[in-house]
Amino acid sequence: MKIAFYGSSLLSSYWNGAATYYRGLLADLARRGHDITFYEPDAFDRQKHKDMEAPDWATVRVYPATAEEMRKVVAEAAKADVVVKASGVGVFDEELLAGVLEEAHPDAIRIFWDVDAPATLAQMQRDCGHPVRRALSSLDLVFTYGGGPPVVEAYRGLGALGCVPIYNALDPTTHHPVPADPRFGCDLAFLGNRLPDREARVEHFFLEPAARMPERRFLIGGNGWDTKALPSNMGSIGHVYTRDHNAFNSTPLAVLNVARDSMADIGYSPATRVFEAAGSAACLITDAWEGIELFLAPGSEVLVARDGQDVVEILRSLTEPAARRIGEAALRRIKREHTYERRGAEVDAILKAKARMISERNAA
Repeated sequence: MKIAFYGSSLLSSYWNGAATYYRGLLADLARRGHDITFYEPDAFDRQKHKDMEAPDWATVRVYPATAEEMRKVVAEAAKADVVVKASGVGVFDEELLAGVLEEAHPDAIRIFWDVDAPATLAQMQRDCGHPVRRALSSLDLVFTYGGGPPVVEAYRGLGALGCVPIYNALDPTTHHPVPADPRFGCDLAFLGNRLPDREARVEHFFLEPAARMPERRFLIGGNGWDTKALPSNMGSIGHVYTRDHNAFNSTPLAVLNVARDSMADIGYSPATRVFEAAGSAACLITDAWEGIELFLAPGSEVLVARDGQDVVEILRSLTEPAARRIGEAALRRIKREHTYERRGAEVDAILKAKARMISERNAA
């Protein structure tokens, strides 16, 4: 099938946490024979901080972030068998959604792919006129970054014809164990952009424990932290390119995951960082959220902290041999059950079934 995918960016992870998710899924779909064109705006300096050039498994159309150029790429939706509008493009989100639905061929599969479902649902529940809510009856499917049963129930309650969580996963060719790198040497590392709906949790689970453990070394990576007051024993290294993720995850004694507010509240929403860290055999400490055991076993494959005090206690008792055992167990579990090959097979089967349904419906 020809897939037209309108998203934030495939080429850059700069202020774009979904990049590795898109890459892993779409690369696998391409291996299954799908012809993919990814449309991304030249916005937020992402093209100045690219992690990769256009891959051989997808055509990438980078368009100027203007209304005129947006309309030009929207018109190309008419050529596709599958039209996907992802959430969080960042510019012309409402116009892109309305445009691709209007331009899509009558036999095309129309999909909204929500990479921040808890936040989108909260907005839709407050606003009956929300553009996604208005579009639900025109969509064949909603795919989500995660969210489990609560997100599925909420989307269907608002009128979605179908909603399927397609969780983050591991691409073992991209994220894997590597030798330690002195640049990232520390006891606990955290990688994530400074966002309003996560900052307070990062303070509680990371900054406060660091302040209470002056004898330990901490490292924070991601955009936005350069203007934040940090403990003296915490280094800040700014944006970490995908090429450095493996060393960032493989080097510290442990790596911390902190969910955004809405994802922590609803559960079943492991971030890409969870799978990237596990793929590097890192010892992962995560804040507590419902559904973690579906992905990693607490205690043996991941360490779960309910609050900052738990982070302190875990770190004080964690030895290097124990950290290695947990990281290696996590790597085995993720490679066995949570790869993009598995996710791609799921999406491929859903698309084929939906195409048959649409064909039979239109032929009737």
